[in-house]
Amino acid sequence: MTQPKHTPPPAPEPPGPLSEPEPLTGSLPEPPRSAGPPTETGSWADSPSGAGARPGTSADSPTETGARPGTSAGSASGAGAFRGPRSAGRSRRAVLPRPVALAAVPTVLLALLGAAAAPGAASPARADAPAGLRAGPWARPPAPAPAAAPRPASFDTAPARAALERLLPRHAGQFTLLPGTAAAADTFTVSGTPGAITVRGSTGATLLTGVGWYLQHVAGADIGWPGDSIGMLPAQLPGVPEPVTRSALVPHRYALNDTDDGYSGPYRTFEEHQRQIDLLALHGINEVFVQAGAEYPYYRALQGFGYSAEELRQWVPGPGHQSWWLLQNLSGFGGPVTERLMRERAQLGGRIAEQLRGLGMTPVLPGYFGTVPPEFAARNPGSATVPQGDWAGFDRPDWLDPASAAFGKLAAAYYAEQRAVFGDSTMYRMSPLHEGGQTGAVDVKSAAGAIQDALHAAHPGALWAVLGWQDDPTAELLAGVDTSKLLILDGLSDRYNRLDREARWGGVPYAMGTIYNFGGHTTIGANTSVWLERFGPWRTKTDSALTGIAYLPEATGTNPAAFDLFTDLAWEPGPVDHRQWFADFAARRYGRPDAAAAAAWEELRKGPYSTSSGLWSESQDSLFTARPSLTAAGAAYWSPKSMRYPAGSVRRALDHLLRVDPRLRGSSAYRFDLVDTARQALANHSRVLLPKIKAAYEAKDLARFRALTAEWRDGERRLDALTGSDPNFLLGGWLAGARAQGADTAEQDRYEYDARSILSVWGRRSTSEGGFLHDYANREWSGLVSELYAPRWDAYFDSLEEALVGGTAPRAIDWHAFEEDWARRTTRHPVRPSGDPHALATGIAAFLPAVS
Repeated sequence: MTQPKHTPPPAPEPPGPLSEPEPLTGSLPEPPRSAGPPTETGSWADSPSGAGARPGTSADSPTETGARPGTSAGSASGAGAFRGPRSAGRSRRAVLPRPVALAAVPTVLLALLGAAAAPGAASPARADAPAGLRAGPWARPPAPAPAAAPRPASFDTAPARAALERLLPRHAGQFTLLPGTAAAADTFTVSGTPGAITVRGSTGATLLTGVGWYLQHVAGADIGWPGDSIGMLPAQLPGVPEPVTRSALVPHRYALNDTDDGYSGPYRTFEEHQRQIDLLALHGINEVFVQAGAEYPYYRALQGFGYSAEELRQWVPGPGHQSWWLLQNLSGFGGPVTERLMRERAQLGGRIAEQLRGLGMTPVLPGYFGTVPPEFAARNPGSATVPQGDWAGFDRPDWLDPASAAFGKLAAAYYAEQRAVFGDSTMYRMSPLHEGGQTGAVDVKSAAGAIQDALHAAHPGALWAVLGWQDDPTAELLAGVDTSKLLILDGLSDRYNRLDREARWGGVPYAMGTIYNFGGHTTIGANTSVWLERFGPWRTKTDSALTGIAYLPEATGTNPAAFDLFTDLAWEPGPVDHRQWFADFAARRYGRPDAAAAAAWEELRKGPYSTSSGLWSESQDSLFTARPSLTAAGAAYWSPKSMRYPAGSVRRALDHLLRVDPRLRGSSAYRFDLVDTARQALANHSRVLLPKIKAAYEAKDLARFRALTAEWRDGERRLDALTGSDPNFLLGGWLAGARAQGADTAEQDRYEYDARSILSVWGRRSTSEGGFLHDYANREWSGLVSELYAPRWDAYFDSLEEALVGGTAPRAIDWHAFEEDWARRTTRHPVRPSGDPHALATGIAAFLPAVS
């Protein structure tokens, strides 16, 4: 998704997150294969391979049309401010095995069995309304929600027990986990004496949410994302003074933007995904988007519609860019991928889905809404496709008219292939026409109905999750579907003012969402006070359609305080006091209350965590990571161009954190927060230093220019060393994960380019320059600073100094070529941290000007 624009943006914003002009976090649905062998056809290697949109999240502004390139929102005209094929066919390979009985069933039979109940969470009963009655709220009120499926008399607590042992290896034995089948749905009860804590819950995930509540409110420890303080827990856990029961305030607690895989780690292992699921369950999430392996159903299904396996491997992009292919923004870039990799990713996605089901969580799978490779209509007579135009310099994939007879067949084939690997679900993500898709002559209302019909033919009663981003979902789309089977994931809830979701969407159920991170930027902050001001009143107002929360940062694992607070919204029975919440967070974050920690988090609360709505949902990024210019105001084109809070708040927080009791400094939570705060204080200083450098250059003061640029370079060296001291800020792990997926050197190099390019050039020259996506995913990571950002500024400052000395104009530098050269490298970087975070942060505090 990319961000929605604000008025007026210093620069247009890419398609992105969920917002008023709303961004989407969507993914493209994948069609099942048709029966029979693929037909052989000529190569389309020379046809456009990418249907690009920006790499951002989704767009946010109610008035502007641009959206960011990172998320899932998507119209080039959206309102964003928070995105070659080959020849003839070959025989089809066997369906990838998965641990369900359907895996061995032939594809044709799977297509016929499309209406079978999902093996995971129970599907709601089908309620097919006559076509004339399926109109959205403009024709009639939404249909009442289907009755919930009866809850099982019991469930297996073993998956929750296994997760607990991963989360609390030294203390898991002090917990008894019991199915709370008599309680209401989404409910847990915590009780117990010292060393013997009992948690009852309605699902395995809810049991873990109860454990999380106990850690937060009784034990005073934190398991954050990232960082924890469990090492400070006593050998015997404290008892619960009296039993406490909590029920979720909303049935939908959704997590993960469509871009999470691309920006958080496209080459992650199952263990890394498993850790993510454990954390989401611990914090009360029950619906999780699953992208890994989503290309495989497309790959298999389309071989039955005239495409060879080789052509499709050219069409599918590398894992780092697949998020935007699923959003129908691009194709091919970062590939080609091998069949082996696709199969392994499909197996990974299947394991992730099974892990979620085991905990009673819903795996949210990509649905199919019509994305097809070039020449589909020519290879499938009678079908009609609509060219989707350009997305940030990429040619978008074509859209198959859902009214075409081929659409229903391809959708059935897609869902059958998906079922064989991922199993069934009760919730599917789709955002047709994301960030600027073209409708052509297609009737959107009818198309939306056909897309939902295809979904329900395969999965009766399944919920369609659509991203609220830029102008989506449109009134036309809503008018064509049974809106009781729709959930809007609002990516702009905290970005703009004067929002009325019931009026905008006619009472269609929606989840209040946040996209406080774009592109994986390392920046502290979020509009947290806006969450507290809006969630309660929006939920309880007359005729409220708010039925959930949607945790949608474009990348996760960067902001533990925001993650904790946003997920708390769904479980806290009364109003949450902003000041008290942060005070309590500070008291548990490092395992013990500490006056210096409390003072640090109060400064952060008043500063980066109290930013306002109106234009932005994210904080500004760093100028150290910006493409060099004396007038640089931000690194990512679609991000804020000035400070969104007083810089002194972070600087003072750093001083306080350095004074935290030495006995509390050993936790990963403290180390991360210290490094992150020192990094942010230094990044904010770049906005003070660059204007001084500009003034010295314009005054032709060579001595001052040299002194100031030396200070800048010293800051970058300190930044690289500081971030190298924490595992969450290392480039080496990102690159090593990509190379680990290659079977030989050529494949390893290809995947490393995929991983490097998303951080730098993002795509080809037309995308990087014309689409303004270079540095969209900038981040202050050790290795990235020293190998790309610092040398880039060095080259620039050297050119300016040459101009001052010689009395000439600065020489021009082709920045795209500079960045592309870096993206093509295969240099290795440390995968383990080094250095003393406290000593390095102390050095940065001494380097920075003091504040009162």
